[in-house]
Amino acid sequence: MTGLLVMCTGTAFTCAAGWALRGRTVRAPKRVLGGAVVALWGLLVAGAILTLFPEGAAAADGATAGLGAGIGFMGASLATGLACLGAGIAVAVVGAAALGVVGEKPSMLGTTLIYLGLAEGIAIYGVIVSLLILGKL
Repeated sequence: MTGLLVMCTGTAFTCAAGWALRGRTVRAPKRVLGGAVVALWGLLVAGAILTLFPEGAAAADGATAGLGAGIGFMGASLATGLACLGAGIAVAVVGAAALGVVGEKPSMLGTTLIYLGLAEGIAIYGVIVSLLILGKL
């Protein structure tokens, strides 16, 4: 739970930094972005370590959440996250091409929707794999 809190803090920090810098001119944007990325990666690594080695509340409750459970949770989250990232990239590419095709030939709308559905299926496969991983824990 502490790892999740640290990861959420990193996400909130990144969103707050983006909100604070919106519409402003930054003298060294690469340095600001690099600092934010380094801070975010540090929080992400700390959250991953706390997730992999849960020793606080889980051990006090007598739960059997050890290193294997932590690695299982990390694997499930990576399966879903990377599958959704890949699906987002696929939908972006296929959607742009589909809009171009439908603009030229509107009768191809049904075919392009099938291709978009296939691209979105990648995310569903990731969720299914993560559910299978969580079912084994």
